[in-house]
Amino acid sequence: MTLLNIRVEKTETPKPIPGEEDPLVFGTIFTDHMFVMDYEEGKGWIDARIVPYAPLSLEPSAMVFHYGQEMFEGLKAYKGKDGRILLFRPDENIKRANHTNERICIPEIPEEDFMQAIKAIVKMERLWVPSREGTSLYIRPFIIATDPFLGVRPSHTYKFLIILSPVGAYYPEGLNPVKIWIEDEYVRAVRGGLGEAKAGANYVASLKAQVKAHEEGYSQVLWLDGVERKYIEEVGAMNIFFKMKGTVITPALNGSILPGVTRKSCIELCKAWGYPVEERKVSAEELFCAAKEGTLEEVWGTGTAAVISPVGHLRKGDVVLQVGDGGIGSLSQKLYDTVTGIQLGKIKGPEGWVVEVE
Repeated sequence: MTLLNIRVEKTETPKPIPGEEDPLVFGTIFTDHMFVMDYEEGKGWIDARIVPYAPLSLEPSAMVFHYGQEMFEGLKAYKGKDGRILLFRPDENIKRANHTNERICIPEIPEEDFMQAIKAIVKMERLWVPSREGTSLYIRPFIIATDPFLGVRPSHTYKFLIILSPVGAYYPEGLNPVKIWIEDEYVRAVRGGLGEAKAGANYVASLKAQVKAHEEGYSQVLWLDGVERKYIEEVGAMNIFFKMKGTVITPALNGSILPGVTRKSCIELCKAWGYPVEERKVSAEELFCAAKEGTLEEVWGTGTAAVISPVGHLRKGDVVLQVGDGGIGSLSQKLYDTVTGIQLGKIKGPEGWVVEVE
C-alpha cells in the first residue's frame, strides 16, 4: 500500500483555541489548518498537503459555481477521558463519500488515502478537540469541481479539502425534544435523483421549507416522498425513527434517502438489544393514527451533527401531534448514552466502530 506523501506548512499566525467555557456554536469556528489535495485528469489525485486555513482562489468560471458538481461529508473526532482522540466509524463515511463521488462523476479517492488524510489533519489539530460533555471536533471533507469552463460535463480537475470545526450541540435544544414540521408542499428529492448522495443540491432544495418551518417555531423539516407526498422520508439534517407498539420503524432506503452512519449504528444496536426493527414505508397518516391510539411511543432523529435528537412534536398543516408526554423516551436516551459512550471510549462498541488517531 502506497501512502500519501503529505507535506505540511504550518501557520505563522495561530488563532486562540476556545477555552472550556467558551461557546461553540455549531459550524462557526475553524481550526488553524486544512488538508488539500488536487485532481488532474491523467495524473489522478496529487499534491497532498496540510496548509493554513485560508480563502480559496478559484476562477469565476469554475464549474462548481455553475453546475453544482460538489460533494461533502461530515464526521467527528472526540476526546476520550483518557486523552485519546477517537473517530466514530470513519470507514462508513469514506464509503458513502465515494458513493456520492460515483453518482456525480467525481473521481473516487482510495479509502486508505482518505483515511490517512483525515487522521493527519486531526492529529495536526488535536489541541482543538474540545473535551467538555456534548462537544466534539466536526470534520468536513468536501470536493469541488474547478475547471474554468461553462459547458455542461464533468470537470477534469477537482480540489479535495478537509476543514475542522470545534462544535457543541447542533440544535440549541441539545438533547431536549425538538419540534418537527412535516412538509407537504415542497419536495427535497426523488428516487433516481441525488437524495442518496451527500451533495449540496439536496440541501439547497430544502431551504425554502426550512425557512417556513423556522418562522413557525419548528427546528427542522420532515420530508415526504416526492411522488405520492404521503410517505415519510427523512429530516433535513437527520434520518428519522419511530417506536410503535415496541417495534422500531424507520423509512427504508429507497434511493432518495441518505444512508446515515448513525442510522445504521442505531439499527444495529436496537437489533442487538432484541428490539424488532422494520425498515419500510411509513405514511404520515399511520403516524397520526398511532398517536391517536396511543401506540406512537417515541420519535427521534439520528445524524452525525445531532447524534440522537428526540422529537417531542410533529406538525402537518394545522394539526400538531405531541409524541408521548413530549419528553425524551427511554430508548432514545439509551441510544444517545450508548452511541456517545462508544464515541468517547467509555463503552466498548462493536469491533471497528472506533478508530484512534495516533
